[in-house]
Amino acid sequence: MATFYSSSNSIIVSAIILKLLVSLVAFCCFMHGSSANFYQDFDITWGDGRANILDNGDLLTLSLDKASGSGFQSKNEYLFGKIHIQLKLVPGNSAGTVTAYYFSSQGPAHDEIDFEFLGNVSGQPYILHTNVFSQGKGDREQQFYLWFDPTADFHTYSILWNPQRIVFSVDGVAIREFKNLESIGIPFPKNQPMRIYSSLWNADDWATMGGRVKTDWTQAPFIASYKNFTANACVWSSGTSQCGSNNSPSSSSGSDNNNEWLWEELDYANAGRMKWVQETFMIYNYCTDYKRFPQGFPPECSATN
Repeated sequence: MATFYSSSNSIIVSAIILKLLVSLVAFCCFMHGSSANFYQDFDITWGDGRANILDNGDLLTLSLDKASGSGFQSKNEYLFGKIHIQLKLVPGNSAGTVTAYYFSSQGPAHDEIDFEFLGNVSGQPYILHTNVFSQGKGDREQQFYLWFDPTADFHTYSILWNPQRIVFSVDGVAIREFKNLESIGIPFPKNQPMRIYSSLWNADDWATMGGRVKTDWTQAPFIASYKNFTANACVWSSGTSQCGSNNSPSSSSGSDNNNEWLWEELDYANAGRMKWVQETFMIYNYCTDYKRFPQGFPPECSATN
């Protein structure tokens, strides 16, 4: 455990403890089934040759240089799903770069579920940025430090999206839950099918220390790597969900053939781990930003989101 991931010894100890917890739950809690083939599930959409599918479809890499970044998207659209992908982030001085991995629909009133990884100078931690958009409204940011170096090896980043909740997880450990609170007037993403997207791009106007640290192009090309995509998901086709009326998800990308994820929720143990992660590793929560919301926090903040 490299000490640069916190100046506080208590945070370092917490990270070690969390790694042990991850090792205990990882086998049962993430990476269902066999891995996907990127040729089968994704299209490279931009980058002029900077994105590549390698190893007979088992590996995908994105590259960023001063001229352009790159990106890919899923061939399918989904209306609810539980997805996992393993990602190894840009190593070294990644300041100014952003690696994004997310669900999104299209249009001004779009829905979106975001993982964004904000790079940093060598020896400083990545920031994991999360956000949820519903009917075009976002501004629900929560940010975390990770309890490991995400550039040294592949780690699993997962999104559960079902009609009741959205759960963000890292290596099988939930870090954030956004519940369906339509009962108190808060829109929830549930009607618009979404594709999965990922991109590597330059955002040095805001990504690192509010844009004060710029991208060092002498370090280019910057490269992020992906493998082992899996999904249980309701595939959207020709205006309808292939789940059908019985809510049984179609199998995709090496997923196991069950529909339990459609009703999945955090049990007591997983909710406790999430709370501990938030208390230990969360560095920004829109629900505690008094300067941003001087007239009062958004209503979901008082409803445990």
